[in-house]
Amino acid sequence: MVLMRQEIGDVLRDFRLQKGRTLRQVAGEASVALGYLSEVERGQKEASSEILAAVADALDTPLSVIMGEVSERLSVVEGLSLPMAHRVPDTVPAELVSGFASELVS
Repeated sequence: MVLMRQEIGDVLRDFRLQKGRTLRQVAGEASVALGYLSEVERGQKEASSEILAAVADALDTPLSVIMGEVSERLSVVEGLSLPMAHRVPDTVPAELVSGFASELVS
């Protein structure tokens, strides 16, 4: 069974490490106890939405980006592929680009 708190903790740790930040730095900026944030990252504690927002702010990362990554990882663990309607495209469709370009020229 997949626990959401474990995925949230893994994602928070990954973002923190990608930013080259220590646990102490992030906990201080988020006004969260160092031990508590450590437990959240290890998936031992459930973080409130307020704590998640404070940590996201300390990481200079929108909470929606963090939760989006959590969602992606959960879908992989569950062996699911998100339906096309729920995916955010990483490129702009060619027909939109060509339509926009022709409007600029007119």
